[in-house]
Amino acid sequence: MAEGALLARAVTVSFDGLTALSDVSLSVPRSRITGLIGPNGAGKTTAVNVLSGFQLPSSGEVVMDGEDVTGLKPHVLRRRGLARTFQGGRLFKDLSVLDNLEVTGIGLGLTRREAARKAAEMLDWMGIGRLAGQEAGGLPYTDERRVAIGRALMEEPGYLLLDEPAAGMSELEAAELGRLAQRIVREMGCGILLIEHNVALVLEICEEVFVLDSGRIIETGPPAAIRASETVRHAYMGTAADVEPVGAEAGV
Repeated sequence: MAEGALLARAVTVSFDGLTALSDVSLSVPRSRITGLIGPNGAGKTTAVNVLSGFQLPSSGEVVMDGEDVTGLKPHVLRRRGLARTFQGGRLFKDLSVLDNLEVTGIGLGLTRREAARKAAEMLDWMGIGRLAGQEAGGLPYTDERRVAIGRALMEEPGYLLLDEPAAGMSELEAAELGRLAQRIVREMGCGILLIEHNVALVLEICEEVFVLDSGRIIETGPPAAIRASETVRHAYMGTAADVEPVGAEAGV
């Protein structure tokens, strides 16, 4: 698939003789949620860094909507419609929540007035308009994650890479995050790549899942195939509960 997708093609990344990714290929179609999972150290963050322009691959290419974008800087990719969040949130902590989104809008070419208006509209769309005047550095953890997603959604990007957005969330909060991701896809047509340790969440909301282990894609398929995969279970060192369906322990 070339049109309407973000692709990694045979991507390899090496650091001083250490191979972090080896011949990795994956696709993130528009209007779908795609998952990327794997044990600690599997190479997930390196993969998202390559896709978003923060890491140049040693070989291979990144293609967005049919165009080779390998090596383009992150801010260039952002203006072309590729947004991401980070594990640490990376909000401007001394600015208000509204200003965090407004600054992003200005960086994307909006006037200050347009950016302020669209920032307020985005916060309202996400149901967190009440946070607009709060200082970002004082937000609770889960609200910080929501604001980071809102900031990434400014100007409605074609692709959104979510790097561990549910880390530290309760089961209820993670489920709410999942519903937000589904709404983004449904209402904006955005293609989402969800990189998560919360495997149950990934298997619940993703249409296709890529599994990384030791820098290689070891399995690809719909959630049912990932749940059934002995290769995936082995990669998680026998932690079979990680790939069980939600509610399995209760006999659902």
